[in-house]
Order: sequence, then structure tokens, then C-alpha cells
Amino acid sequence: MSVPTALAFVMHAAMVLGVTLRVVMARPLPGVALAWILLVAAVPAAGFVLYLAFGERRIGGRRIARVHAIRIPREDFLRRLESDRAAAVSWSDLPEAAATLDRLARAHDGFPTLAGNELELLTAAADVLTAIRAEVERARVSLHLQFYIWHPGGLADEVAAAVAAAARRGVGCRVLVDALGSARWLRTQWPAQLRAAGVQVVALLPVGGLRLLLQRGDLRNHRKIVVVDGEVAFTGSMNMVDPRFFKQDAGVGQWIDAMVRVRGPAVAGLLGVLLGDWLLETRADPASLEHASGLEPGAAAGAAAVQVLPSGPSRDGDRVVQIVLMLLFAARRRIVVTTPYFVPDEAVLRALRSAATRGVEVLLILPERVDSLLVRHASRSYFDDLLAAGVRVLLYRGGLLHTKSVVVDEYLAMFGTHNLDLRSMWLNFEVSLLVYDAAFVARLHALQASYLADCVEVDPAAWRARGAGRRLVENVVRLFSPLL
Repeated sequence: MSVPTALAFVMHAAMVLGVTLRVVMARPLPGVALAWILLVAAVPAAGFVLYLAFGERRIGGRRIARVHAIRIPREDFLRRLESDRAAAVSWSDLPEAAATLDRLARAHDGFPTLAGNELELLTAAADVLTAIRAEVERARVSLHLQFYIWHPGGLADEVAAAVAAAARRGVGCRVLVDALGSARWLRTQWPAQLRAAGVQVVALLPVGGLRLLLQRGDLRNHRKIVVVDGEVAFTGSMNMVDPRFFKQDAGVGQWIDAMVRVRGPAVAGLLGVLLGDWLLETRADPASLEHASGLEPGAAAGAAAVQVLPSGPSRDGDRVVQIVLMLLFAARRRIVVTTPYFVPDEAVLRALRSAATRGVEVLLILPERVDSLLVRHASRSYFDDLLAAGVRVLLYRGGLLHTKSVVVDEYLAMFGTHNLDLRSMWLNFEVSLLVYDAAFVARLHALQASYLADCVEVDPAAWRARGAGRRLVENVVRLFSPLL
């Protein structure tokens, strides 16, 4: 063996050993640990570099310091939400599982369930963008908009123009976008035009340069929130994009989304999540937001009980997994799930199979085509186990179904930005609503039923008969699913 070859072998062995020890001491999920060790062992040097960049949930020392700095103001805010007696929930009117789920979610993130909300489900992109623009045009005091992707073109530009007009007439406006997800929009004229009008525009989680040494570059802020005057809010799966102008060359069709318009006390919870991100990124003094419009719970506007569920990367990052598991185990009759990216935690996979095995009807609605080939293969590697347990898998053909929802029986739903994949549950900053309300659940069931009209169901026998080559590709990609 030549000296260069021996040196390369020793360096590679040192990299594998170093990463292995690091992973063992960090104690991630076993699947995540093994995937990284396998990658570093199989791809010399490049695997090691990828681990340094993406292997750990580093959010940066300064950001951690800011999290501690706003801890007390955050706790004060949550106490104000909880002390609002007018928004107290009558748990005796709901099944016992609802109160248990509330306690679990509150123990993790502190947000209480608040009664008295009106929820309007918006299911067409044009309707969503038109509704947001109309609320922006009516704004009197404050506007807050946060999106993972803001993409130029069509109705999205009309919303931007309406925000600029609101700022010029004296409305305080803040816009937060993810630096990576909205990179194209940030290179257009829109940020400069908005700032010239008086809008504060902030790019969340900047990437590149020395930051990659201090924080993981693919930890993204995936939240979608709009709050107008602290009285009306929107959240859900839809980015600030007009589907007619977005990813038209991806070969997946138009993106299909849903949003909910919220009125009532829960609006303050959504605004609190958004302003928390604002404080973390801008390092503004929390006292400057003490009297921000909408941080106090608003008057009752309806009958729905709603709990805001934010999540993000942390060492105890299985918070959302625990809540999803509680949802699935609470089911007695029916579970319907819609998600564009299905790469589940092993515990979630078992919970779906367990529900079907104990007689619960479980429907998993996925898009037939997604914009990530690796995710598509990884997702389909789970079908065998699900179909064998009796889960019905349905593939939507009307576009890229992007709505994220979990509906349990007739009274419980999770709706927002969380996908049933490892990235969404462990890495991204997300927000969803836990809704304890039969009327909203009925409307969400109706939306899911409309998706079924454009679905083809996966036949278990035909699926088992697919070629060995497809099985091999799917199962190999599944080995790396914790890294997708």
C-alpha cells in the first residue's frame, strides 16, 4: 500500500470513528445515527463534510442566547392568554381525550387552548390570496405576515402591493420570510419597494459564509401566518404564492393548499409565535412589543376551541411526535391524514398500523407526484407495512396536494404547516392548530372527501406485485430517510 493510500485510509477511518463517537454521545434517533454513520463510511470526505453542515440541530449560540433572553416575556404572554376567563374551555362538553391532548401540548409549548374562535376554511388559492389582500386593505393599526416562501407573480404581487399601500397610510407593517425559501423573492424589487413604503422586512435564518460553521443551514422557518390588527389571522399550508406562477416546470401540477381564517382569542397565540420569531431574528428589545396590537386575547367570535402548536428544533425535539401519537391513539372510528411529504417517524408508522389493526378506518391521502424524487421513493417504501395493516393509501392526481391535516373521529383535528415527515417534526420551525370543534372537523372532512374524488387507491395485491427493481430503490432510499 502506497503512503498516500495509507494516509487516505487512516484519515477516512478517523472521520468515521469521530462521527460515530459524536453521534453516539449526541443520542439522536437510532435510525438517524445509523444513516449518518453509513453515509460517512460510504462517501469518504464528502459524507464527513455533510455531517459537519447538517448532522446536528445547531441553531447558533446567539440564537440560543436570544431564546433565553425572551423566556420571561414569553412566559408572561402565555400567562395572560391562560388567565383570560372569557376564553376558558368547558372540557366537560368534549371527549376526555381532548383534555388530555391539551395538557400534553401545553406541557411542551405552554400555549393554552382558547375557546370562542371562529374558523373559516379557505380551500382555493385564489380565494385565499384575495381574502388576505382584502384584510390587508382594511387594516387600520398593524399588519404581520410570515411565510416560508414568498414567490413573485400574480395575486402574490397584489398582496405585496396592498401591504405597501397599508404602510403608506400609517399601518405598522412587519414581513418575515425564510431566507432560503424566499431567496428568489428577496432578489426582486419587492423588498426594496416595501421598505421604501415603511414596511419592516426581515429574512429569517440567513445562510452562507461563516454561519454554516455556527448553525445548521437546512433548519428552516416553515411557518405561514398573517395577522391583521390583532383581530384576524390566517394560517395553514399555503405559502405566499400564486400557483399559476409557482414551480410550473416541476412536473407535479399546481400546488393544492388550504388555509383557515381565524377570529377570536387564538389570534393572539398566532401573533405571539410570529413576534417570537421577530425578536429572535432582529434582537429587538422585547419591551418594544409589550403593547403590540393583538397580543391581548380578543373577544369571542365563535364556538371553536383552538390551541396554537408551534414547534422547532431542540434536543428534546419529539414534542410534535408525541402529540401526533396522542391524536392517533385517541381515534375510535376514523383517521384521515393529508400530507405532501410522508416520511414518518417509526413510532408514527406503528401508531397508524395499530389504529388500522384495532378496527379504526385509516385513510392516508398523498399526492401521486411530489417535487422531490428521493422523498417519493422513501415515502412509498412504507406502503407495504401500511397496506398489510389495513391502512387505505390514496394517491391524489389533481396536482401536488400540499394540505397538511390530521382529522380524528368527529371532534378533533390538527391543521397547519406540519408534514408527517422527520424534517417537519424534528427540524423545521412549524405551527399548526389543534382544533377541538365538531363543526370545523366536519368542514375539514368535507374538504378531504373532495380530494378523494381525484384519488386512485393503491391496491395491496398490485402493490405487492411491483418489480424487484422498484422495491430495491425504495428500500435503499429509505435507509437515508432520516436525512431527507
